[in-house]
Amino acid sequence: MSTQVRTNSQIFQDSNNTYFPNDENEVSILVKDIFDKNSSAELIGSNSKKFIGNKTQAANKISLSKLSGIIEYYPEELYIKVKANTLIEDIERELEKNEQELAFELIDFGFIENGKSNKGTIGGYLACNYAGSRRFKVGSVRDHVLGFRGVNGKGEIIKSGGTVVKNVTGYDLSKLVAGSFGTLVALTEITLKVLPKKKISNTIVIDVDDPSKVYDIFDKISDSSSEVSGAIFIPSEPEDTDIEKNKNEVFKFNDLEVKNSFLALRVEGDKVSVGEKIKSISEELELDKFKSVILESYQSAPFWKKVNNLELFSKTKNNLIRLVIEPASGIEMMKYLGNKFKYYIDWCGALFWIEVPSKKNNKIKEMKELAIKLGGYFTIIKPAQDYDYEETIFTIDKTRLIISEKIKQSFDPKRVFNPGKMYRGV
Repeated sequence: MSTQVRTNSQIFQDSNNTYFPNDENEVSILVKDIFDKNSSAELIGSNSKKFIGNKTQAANKISLSKLSGIIEYYPEELYIKVKANTLIEDIERELEKNEQELAFELIDFGFIENGKSNKGTIGGYLACNYAGSRRFKVGSVRDHVLGFRGVNGKGEIIKSGGTVVKNVTGYDLSKLVAGSFGTLVALTEITLKVLPKKKISNTIVIDVDDPSKVYDIFDKISDSSSEVSGAIFIPSEPEDTDIEKNKNEVFKFNDLEVKNSFLALRVEGDKVSVGEKIKSISEELELDKFKSVILESYQSAPFWKKVNNLELFSKTKNNLIRLVIEPASGIEMMKYLGNKFKYYIDWCGALFWIEVPSKKNNKIKEMKELAIKLGGYFTIIKPAQDYDYEETIFTIDKTRLIISEKIKQSFDPKRVFNPGKMYRGV
C-alpha cells in the first residue's frame, strides 16, 4: 500500500494481501491506489457464490465484510437501505418484524455447494442477479433496486438513484451493475423495495409427463388472470448411477405423491382470494382430467423453499447448468433431455436447471449449441472438478461481448475489479 493510503486510513491487510476497508471512503482510497499501480483486485463478500464464474487472477483481494448493517428502514414507505455486505438473513429478520419481505424471491446456492443454507449478502445477490420461482411474475433483483452507492474501477464514488456524488443522473446504473459479478463496481450501499408478506400460499400439484401437455399448461398459466406466482415441472429421475436420486426425499409431504413427473402451481394471497384462484385455475386447466392434489400453506411454503434452495442438486459434484430459454422452445429442449439428465423447469417454462455428470462433460458443448440455436442463454453455474473449461462459463455472442467490453471500459478502464470473472480479457 502506498504511503498516502497508509497515512489517510487504517485499512487492515492480512498476510494474503487481502484488504479490509472499514467504509466507502476507505474503499475509494484503496481502489485509487490499486488503479495508480496498474494492479488488480478480487472483490470478496461472504463467498456464498464464489464458485460461480471463472477464477480471477488478481494481485490483491478487497474484502467488503466490514460494510455491513441496516442504514435505514421505513416500513410505511416500503423500502430498506443497507450496506452492501449485509447478510440476507439479517435483512429478512428485520423485515419480519413488520410482516414484510424483499420484493424479489430469493434463491439459496448454499445447498448445491455444502448441503446447507448460505444465502450470503445483498451485494452478492445484486452482483449475480439470480432470483427464485416468482421471477416470471415479479421480476428479478435488478427490478427492485431503488438505488445504490459504490466505487468504480478508478476509485471514484458513484451513486445511482437520488442525489449523486458523481453526476450520473438520467442513467439507471443498477440495471448494468446487476449481473455483472463484481466486474464494474465495488458496491457499498443498496436501497431495496420491500412488500407485505404473502398471507397464504397454496400449491396445486398435477400428475403429468407429456411435454406437449406440460407446455400447454404453462401457456395457459401465462395467459391466466389468476395470478399464479410459481409454475414448475419436475420430471422423473433418470436411471443414472452418477446422479443422486433424492426427489422422493426432498419432496416428502403427506399429501404429495412424487414417484411420477409433476407440475406444481403456486397461488398466494388471503384465504378468500386463494380459494377463488384455485377454483378458477381448476376450470381453466380442466384439472378434472388429471390426477391432482392441493398442498395447504403448511406444506406449500416449505415445498417452494426446497425448490428455491435447489435441494434436488444438494452437494452435487456434477456440472450444474442454468438455461434460460423462450417457453416456445421448451418442448424441444425437454425432448433433447428426455430421461438422460436430471433436471427441472421453473419460471413457467423459461428456466431449466440441469445436472450433467462428469462422464458426460462432452455433452455440455452439444447442449450449449442447442440452447443457443433455440435462442437460449446458457450458464455453467457449478462445474465439476474435472471440467476442462472447453466451453465458456457464460454464453455471449460477439456483439454483446463488444458491448460488455465498452461498459467495462467506462466503469473500470484498467480492469481492476475481478478480471476475467465473466469473460476472458474483460
